[in-house]
Amino acid sequence: MLEQSTFDTDVETMTRFVMEQGRKAKGTGEFTQLLNSLLTAIKAISCAVRKAGLAHLCGIAGTVNVTGDEVKKLDVLSNDLIINMLKSSYSTCVLVSEENKDAIIVEPDRRGKYLVCFDPLDGSSNIDCLVSIGTIFGIYKKESEEQPTEKDILQPGRTMVAAGYALYGSATLIALSTGQGVNFFMLDPAMGEFILVEQDVKIKKKGSIYSLNEGYAKYFDPALTEYIQKKKFPEDGTAPYSARYVGSMVADVHRTLKYGGIFMYPANTKSPKGKLRLMYECNPMAFIMEQAGGKATTGAQPILDVKPESIHQRVPLIMGSPDDVEEFLSFVKKHQASA
Repeated sequence: MLEQSTFDTDVETMTRFVMEQGRKAKGTGEFTQLLNSLLTAIKAISCAVRKAGLAHLCGIAGTVNVTGDEVKKLDVLSNDLIINMLKSSYSTCVLVSEENKDAIIVEPDRRGKYLVCFDPLDGSSNIDCLVSIGTIFGIYKKESEEQPTEKDILQPGRTMVAAGYALYGSATLIALSTGQGVNFFMLDPAMGEFILVEQDVKIKKKGSIYSLNEGYAKYFDPALTEYIQKKKFPEDGTAPYSARYVGSMVADVHRTLKYGGIFMYPANTKSPKGKLRLMYECNPMAFIMEQAGGKATTGAQPILDVKPESIHQRVPLIMGSPDDVEEFLSFVKKHQASA
């Protein structure tokens, strides 16, 4: 943790941090514009989340989104905020949201060179019970000079230029990586700025927590079933792992990043392709996890190497401390060999 407060006269805000990085890279400033607009949307969402109960923003909006989830009122608000702010940054050309069936092609007079995938309010089923929720985003550069289309954003996660998430919990925090490690910024509501609170975050090599929805245990494959059994009943004299599962991906992954361990949303007989979406959930989180020294896999290949086929594609996801992920993969290989 950095010894820094908002009363310092040389405080490191997120805007300043990104500008300094852009200057070192001799950038044009377009990325800073994009991020500043995104930060404005995140501040507004954070404010709305805090006031949701008082402003009658709890409950469902009465519709279902393209991936089959019930849409909450805060989902709609968050989605509109991010789309409008990104368009007004004059730095984006294609936007992909969980809430929109098709990619959004930015109007010609407002276009820039970046493409952004985002989940405006991840874990929104937990809004009404006040559990931590979040926003996830991944940023790419347009590779061609042609007119932008949905195909432009179907790039492997490995090509991302930046990714991050905002966590709306006991405080509002942003985890950001521009490909040079992971940094945490916390919102000071009085100042209205995100302040750098933790630099070059690294995940533990091995943890002692596993995180998945065990309510689906009847659908688990034999490799996962055996792995979980070993975590609960270790035979080498070590202590069993603790089970922790919030049900908001941002909250579960953030805890995994902070304390180490493994987060899993694998394929099963009910969801053979997995449930989490590659473009705006798995890829940004995998980028953050790898930049922090962790691993992220489908069980068959690294998440960031998956070539997307569609913007709402689902994939299995296992991520966390490198030793824990490797141990899980050893069980997958064992069962593949004996099949």
